[in-house]
Formats: sequence, C-alpha cells, structure tokens
Amino acid sequence: METYRIVLKKWSKKLVASGNAARWNSGGREVIYTAASRALATLENMVHRSGEGSNELYKVMVITIPSVVKHDVVSLADLPDLWWEVTRYHECRAVGDRWLTLGKSAVLKIPSAIIMHEYNYLLNPAHPDFKKIKLLRTEAFKFDPRIKTGS
Repeated sequence: METYRIVLKKWSKKLVASGNAARWNSGGREVIYTAASRALATLENMVHRSGEGSNELYKVMVITIPSVVKHDVVSLADLPDLWWEVTRYHECRAVGDRWLTLGKSAVLKIPSAIIMHEYNYLLNPAHPDFKKIKLLRTEAFKFDPRIKTGS
C-alpha cells in the first residue's frame, strides 16, 4: 500500500515525526501523519495553514507500507458524535495515544475529519515494524493558487 505526505522540501528526505500535538496525538508523542491519496494529503495540509507558505517548494513523500506490516483501524462507529470538531481533539488524542501506548501495530488507519469516508494513516516510528515502511520516492509538488486555505 502507498500513502502520501506533503512537506516542505527540506523535510522530505526521511520519515520523521515532529512530536507536536495534533488531532490524534498529544504533544511529545511521535506520529507521522500520511494520507491514502495525494488529493487527501493536499486537503489535510491546506486546512492546517493560514495561507502562509503555500507557494514555497513542497514535495510529496510517497511511502510504501508492505502488506506484512500489521495495522489497526479506527472506524467511524468507534468514535464519539461530532468527533471531527476541534473541541473534540482530546477524545481523538486519547484514541491515538492509547494506540501508541499499546504498541500493537506500526500503522493506524483513521477516518479523515475533512472527508468522512476517506482515510489517513498514522505511522508509529517507535514500533519495530516501522523499519519495514519505506520512503519510496519524493515528487515535486506545488499548491494550486486557486485552493483556498482554511482557518
């Protein structure tokens, strides 16, 4: 399976987690966020921007996850009502943090908060199977200026 991540060119050479808090992890918990498609990776990237830097040099990281790498799944049915709202981040973080703590898989399939029936994949760099996940290649990427950023 291939997943995708859009980052500034300077961060595109290797798979690295920032440890910053996000929807599915608390601060200090290292997770790499990837998307099931380039299009979803674009949307996920744009909604977290305030319009700054969308014209800089970016790369799409094409990541391959071999079928032998186990992954867990969070389904919509597993989540509370209105889980996608910013005020519910703490509930999503608890799900992601629990997955990291249990350490049963290197990958967690999660629903996108932008498009409910699309999926993102969290990668756990501390899991032993993470070494099987590879950065296959990078591709040049430029945000179309017609795409408006969220706030």
